[in-house]
Amino acid sequence: MAHLFPAFINLEGKNCLIIGGGKVAERKVANLLAYGTNIKVVSPKVTENIKEWGEKGLITVNLRAFDDRDLDGIFMVFAATNDSDLNRRVARICRMKGILLNAVDDPVNCDFYVPSVVRRDSLVVAISTEGKSPLFARKMREELEGLIPEAYGWYVDLLGEVREKAKAKINDINEREALFHKLVNDEILGLLRKGEWEKVKERVEECISSLQD
Repeated sequence: MAHLFPAFINLEGKNCLIIGGGKVAERKVANLLAYGTNIKVVSPKVTENIKEWGEKGLITVNLRAFDDRDLDGIFMVFAATNDSDLNRRVARICRMKGILLNAVDDPVNCDFYVPSVVRRDSLVVAISTEGKSPLFARKMREELEGLIPEAYGWYVDLLGEVREKAKAKINDINEREALFHKLVNDEILGLLRKGEWEKVKERVEECISSLQD
């Protein structure tokens, strides 16, 4: 199999279908809820959490067997059932329609895998073994969680604000790059790890002031 192309996808407003209603499906729903996704679950039975999310209007729950028409207008599918025949059927239709599919524990029928993720606000580090060992990916995530402080996420959001100001003030891309070299370096990362936020803010304010000169 060819290596996978890593990408981050904007799922806001996209229609995602989860086939299955057990604990695995529940985890998929819980993960998707944070991304502004339109989530539909189809399964004769669902967990209490899935039922509750449906009652609250957070997701749409259809308590019945999967129907091919459930795939109409769908952007992404998670097949989270124990029925291998159903998973293959879903995979075949998804490929015909060009719909992205993740079939749980069925790498052959997956268009993508869900990575282990370390999130610090807008800073996201995703770890994938291309479906070969989710357990190893999870172990790597646990190691990285101890290495990446929460302050990094705060700083990324701050850099995003500075970036917008720089784009408005500096037309030359090389000058903008030089500015960010001043803001992304070992010294500032060291201050972030030590929790010395005020010193970091001083550095940033100095650079912002230079944009206004």
